[in-house]
Amino acid sequence: MNTLIQQPRSPEPVTTPDRNAKATRKFAYVGTGGRVKMFLDPVAESYRGEAEIVALCDLSLTRARFHNRRLQEKFGYHTVPVYHSSDFGKMLQETAPDEVVVCTIDREHDRYIIEALEAGCDVVTEKPMTIDAERCRRILDAVERTGRKVRVAFNYRWAPGATKVKEILASGVIGRIRQVTMEYFLNTSHGADYFRRWHANKSDSGGLLVHKSTHHFDLINWWIDSIPESVFARGGLCFYGYDNAVARGDSALTRYPRYFGHDTKGDPFAYTYGDSGVEDGAYEEGLYLQAEAETGYVRDQNVFRKGITIEDVMNVMVRYRSGTLLNYTLNAFSPQEGYRVTFSGDGGRIEYEEDHGAHLLDAEGRRVPVNEHAHGGPHQLRVFPHFRPSYSVPVSAGAGGHGGGDCLLQEQIFASHPPVDPFGRSAGHLQGTASILVGIAANRSIEQGGEVIIRDLVDLTPSALRLSELDTVLSETPAS
Repeated sequence: MNTLIQQPRSPEPVTTPDRNAKATRKFAYVGTGGRVKMFLDPVAESYRGEAEIVALCDLSLTRARFHNRRLQEKFGYHTVPVYHSSDFGKMLQETAPDEVVVCTIDREHDRYIIEALEAGCDVVTEKPMTIDAERCRRILDAVERTGRKVRVAFNYRWAPGATKVKEILASGVIGRIRQVTMEYFLNTSHGADYFRRWHANKSDSGGLLVHKSTHHFDLINWWIDSIPESVFARGGLCFYGYDNAVARGDSALTRYPRYFGHDTKGDPFAYTYGDSGVEDGAYEEGLYLQAEAETGYVRDQNVFRKGITIEDVMNVMVRYRSGTLLNYTLNAFSPQEGYRVTFSGDGGRIEYEEDHGAHLLDAEGRRVPVNEHAHGGPHQLRVFPHFRPSYSVPVSAGAGGHGGGDCLLQEQIFASHPPVDPFGRSAGHLQGTASILVGIAANRSIEQGGEVIIRDLVDLTPSALRLSELDTVLSETPAS
């Protein structure tokens, strides 16, 4: 297991920033790995008069300081106080944030969410909100006890294609939705990356059914406006891992524990810093390689090593309170990345497809540049009414991450007065719970066999039928 080494306390001295004369909402950040950039940069670039970064907190001071330097060099932002994760409480006391943004590894989310709530802060958390039922119940209890708010950053809802699907379904063109089928496939670049990193330990991530599929289950919950009721699942580790490579005759791919520092020529799964398609090499080296001695975390582990505890193929069946049935599959070693989803209703059928790109190599084994993480590729949305001709619906793609969806979500989080969203795309702790409980229940079904009733895990608002009945508190204007 890739163990993280706890370091002694070593907070940075508090530097008083230049305050904007206009009242701002103060944000502190815990967890400064690759994901935090989505939440840091908008404040430094676009929302200075409305939001302010008051602290960075991480297990690795190297990572936190890296972002501090990056913000200064790229945006001319002021020096931000940096704290070790063991001083999270001290950070809350000294910097008095209005909101805390949680971007740590998934198993730590509940700890920081609860402590921030109890300190009187609202919280923005990366998905998944947490990884198991016990942690989930603790978060729900803390929200009830403190009266503070938790927002789950489901950026997928804000992508133009996902929003257009929601709009078409809500129009009633195919009537009441009876059945949904979703096939999601991760390619051998992006999919493999989950098996290089901490995500490959189910105790850290909840496995892909929690860490990754929470996006997909949330989309389906939101699209059909219903709450999951029961789950049956099967899954396994069929491609990645030492035993699978040896069984296929690929023992040569297992000969090194990690990719950095080894001769990986001819290995299509070899990882070079900057290969993620998200950032350049210097960015990832600054966050991970330079922090290894401090934390012990290795970001580029061999995907065919021993000790991987998550699945790479998963099949899930879900029954909703509305009676709708879902059939969902996830494959993490597909040549092509993207998804297909179909909705069957009393009045017809809707099909939607996104292509996110392939993992391609040239004749010499070098990567063919493809931005497989972009969500602006070919999207196809078709409506098939009963007894009438089918037709296509155009789907636009905006600029920025997730086809422009990231910018819209950032506006909701950081703007003083964000625009009213007619599609109900903001998700609080209850909608975040509805999403993760599908994956948590699926994990239990895989482990124990049989159907899992979700209310036996967490009794989520038993009186509610529709997802939109949950988390209405997020529609209120944030306090300043």
